[in-house]
Amino acid sequence: MMRIALAMLLFLSLAAHAREGAMNVDEDRAALMAAEAALCQAFEDGDVEALRRGLTEDFTLVDSRGKVTGLAENLAEVAAREPFYEVFRNHGQQVRLLGDTALVVGITSIRGRAGGDAFEADFSFTDTWVRRDGRWRLAASHASRIPAPDPPSGT
Repeated sequence: MMRIALAMLLFLSLAAHAREGAMNVDEDRAALMAAEAALCQAFEDGDVEALRRGLTEDFTLVDSRGKVTGLAENLAEVAAREPFYEVFRNHGQQVRLLGDTALVVGITSIRGRAGGDAFEADFSFTDTWVRRDGRWRLAASHASRIPAPDPPSGT
């Protein structure tokens, strides 16, 4: 009888721990989606301080042309508002949690002006986030341009 009681106690303890872990995963996913949205808004608003808070000191971006830049270059670009983003939105994200690291993949849709010329494009991205002092910060990002669809051929 004692073994059955101990087995039930162990089972209930494990079930409670699993439920707590699932809640933490949901909370982490929600926090990451909020952090992603805040960074997109910072690009739209030209908010350098919001980006500084959301990116790690050693942040690295590999852009769609293969150019690698760090935190300082990205903050300077945003401060100069060149390019100027009218729209900077992430969507279709998938999150993989790996302890205090997370990978987020999705699509970034942008629209704006660069050098006076209008642009609009979609990019597949991979973001690498790290949790530091209880807060998610973006450590690295890679973007690949999604080719525009071919125009329909004449029939």
